[in-house]
Amino acid sequence: MNPNDKTPPGLIDLAAERVGGRALLANDEFFAEKENLLQPGRGIFIPDKYTDHGKWMDGWETRRRRIPGHDWCVVQLGLRGIIKQVDIDTNHFLGNHPPFASLDALCLTTEFPPDTAAIDGLSWTPILARSPLNPGAQNLFPISHGEPATHVRLNIIPDGGVARLRVYGIVVPDWSALKPNDVIDLVAVENGGVPLACSDMFFSSMNNLIMPGRSANMGDGWETKRRRGPGHDWIILKLGLPGTIEKIEVDTNHFKGNYPDTCSIEACVAPDASTDELTNSPWKEILPRTKLEANKRHFFERELSPLSACTHLRLNIYPDGGVSRFRVWGKPTLPNE
Repeated sequence: MNPNDKTPPGLIDLAAERVGGRALLANDEFFAEKENLLQPGRGIFIPDKYTDHGKWMDGWETRRRRIPGHDWCVVQLGLRGIIKQVDIDTNHFLGNHPPFASLDALCLTTEFPPDTAAIDGLSWTPILARSPLNPGAQNLFPISHGEPATHVRLNIIPDGGVARLRVYGIVVPDWSALKPNDVIDLVAVENGGVPLACSDMFFSSMNNLIMPGRSANMGDGWETKRRRGPGHDWIILKLGLPGTIEKIEVDTNHFKGNYPDTCSIEACVAPDASTDELTNSPWKEILPRTKLEANKRHFFERELSPLSACTHLRLNIYPDGGVSRFRVWGKPTLPNE
């Protein structure tokens, strides 16, 4: 497992910049910009780097507060969803981290108001009470709020710096405009797809496999370590909606000396199965073991065996290697059907 990927299995970082998350407003960002909160990684530290305002820091940092109150930053989630866990990461912030933080959530169907004076008048719901933060650490908090959110407000008490904010949750798409015969990418992150488990992700995370767009580089995919024994690597993914699969893409973009030699794809109908049950449950092969090529988009359509109301897929790669993106186009079974 990739030690740098802390995303809890079955969840997605709803606030990540790569899925459209944005730091909208902050009451202060004197030392470091709010946009850093949503960047990849945990942030870096450069000892001798300074700006006109002081020490350069890879995070969001406010000035020292000399009056009552606290600092805050509003983040628009890239994907609407139910928040299950947050990580308020103070990496590299040691003598300047906030001693406490809290978090509020909001679900809007309209645009966020540009007037900062209107922010307090919105229907914010506290989802994390004032909680102590450790310096230079990932501060993980479970969240029990069960309603979808589109925005969060991070409150740091009273001031200081936070390197990264991660908002882990379950994507809740708006299916109201979806028609019965529409074909969508059933496993795309924006449509509620999520990787549940994989055999290995030593070099890069399984979550990259369903992210928007094509991969930026070799690190922006799912890559396993070199297999030295028998067997093969695999990943199990849950579809955002059950559906009938019509076309699949396996993209090995950027993987040249390390792409899988072959792959196969299996499917099942198991809407209520746990991850452990899926690992050991029977699967139906919908794509037999097929040769792959380096740095190429592979499309499968006529080769696929039909299966209605499919809920999960397992992509098998032989023996190991990297795949950048996985797309599964099909006709969904709508929630009201």
